Amino acid sequence: MSVYTGEPDAEQALKDVLVALFERSDVLAQHLLPELLATQPNPPRVYHISDIESVLGKSMDIIRSWDPELRAQFVGGHPRIGETKNLSVLSSKEQSGGTSQPTPPEVLARLVHLNACYEHLYPGLRYITFVNGRSRAVIAEEMEDKLGITHSLSPDQPSVESFVPVEKNCYVWREELNRAVEDVGRIAQSRLAKLVVK
Repeated sequence: MSVYTGEPDAEQALKDVLVALFERSDVLAQHLLPELLATQPNPPRVYHISDIESVLGKSMDIIRSWDPELRAQFVGGHPRIGETKNLSVLSSKEQSGGTSQPTPPEVLARLVHLNACYEHLYPGLRYITFVNGRSRAVIAEEMEDKLGITHSLSPDQPSVESFVPVEKNCYVWREELNRAVEDVGRIAQSRLAKLVVK
C-alpha cells in the first residue's frame, strides 16, 4: 500500500503528506517541513504506509521539541471545534461525527461560545481534541467539562469574562498545550488509514 501525491517534486510530496496528517499552516510550511527535510537527504516521491508512519513519528518528535509559542501556533493550525467553513475534507468528516446529519444550529452556537471561553481561559491556545467519530454535541459537553461548567445549549452563558485567564506559559497552560499537541498526534495517526490507497 502506498500514497502517491501526484507531484514529482520530493519536497512537495512531503508537504502534501504533512498537510494531510496535520492540516495546512504557516508553521508546517515554515518550520516542520524544513526540519523534516533536514533529517531526510533524499525524501521519497511516493510514500508507503511505513514512510508515512516514520514521517509522523519524526514530526511529533520535532513538534514536542519546539518552544511553547511555536507549539501553540502549530496547534492553532487546526480548525476550531464546530467550524463549518474552510475545513479540509478530513476535518469536515472528523467533525461531522461520522453522520451526514447536519449539526443543530444551537450546538454550533454553543461551540462558538465555548471556543471563546476556552481561548480566554488559555490565552494563545485553541481547543483541540481527538474527535474519533463523536458528535459535536458530545464534544461540546467535553469542552464544558474542561471549563468546569454545567452542560447547556446557551449561546452566551457563562460570560467569557467570568473565566480568569491562566498565565501564559505557567504549568497549567503548558499541560493544556501538551495535551493538545498529543491530540493533534492522535488525529494524525487516525488519518493514516485514510491516506492509504489500496
